[in-house]
Amino acid sequence: MTIRAVLWDIDDTIFDYGGADHAGMEQHLLAEGLADGFTSDGQALRRWKELTAIHWARFSAGETDWPGQRRDRVRGFIGHALSDAEADDWFGRYLVHYEAAWALFPDVLPALDALGGYRHALLSNSSLTVQRPKLAALGVADRFEAVVCAVELGISKPEAEAFRSACRTLGLPPEQVAYVGDEPDIDARGATDAGLMGIWLDRADTGGRPGLTRVTDLAQLPALLRGDTRFGAPSTFG
Repeated sequence: MTIRAVLWDIDDTIFDYGGADHAGMEQHLLAEGLADGFTSDGQALRRWKELTAIHWARFSAGETDWPGQRRDRVRGFIGHALSDAEADDWFGRYLVHYEAAWALFPDVLPALDALGGYRHALLSNSSLTVQRPKLAALGVADRFEAVVCAVELGISKPEAEAFRSACRTLGLPPEQVAYVGDEPDIDARGATDAGLMGIWLDRADTGGRPGLTRVTDLAQLPALLRGDTRFGAPSTFG
């Protein structure tokens, strides 16, 4: 069946979350100084990334709420007890630096322009409170007709219902929707299992998942969605 809409992940797919988080924490460490137990900025940055992954997974599994995962990341990083207010204040100071580093990946706007014949929407495992201001600041809020987020939806990727709910928002059956995301299992496999055309955006070209449809650059999407494999965009990369 013909693809009529593209559903996008946000963080690390269109928005360079990893780059902004790294740059923001670097600036935050300059302002705050290293927390106890760290001997270098590099060590601290690695620990912050680890804690982000751990507590994001807890949030996605419903083990904590949105403010809670932020506070737990801060407490784990600082290494001693903090009140909710103290953890919120620390995270708020970090956010100033993080938001200053917000940027789209360079291939995003050209890809959206090239895919002008398709409808576009977003499905994120975050919240509307977080993502709507980000999309506005990045200048792309009007490029998408809908934003669906796990916090408000009450279910997160890779659950099939998350993808199907976004398709219902578009008024389209899953088989007419492609989903593009940077996570092979949460995004591409989850979307495929839900009946969509799941596409793994593998920017690092790690490969190794022959069962998934894969692109390494958003410039490959138009040919892929047309089913045209002559120009370096085969339907499945090895």
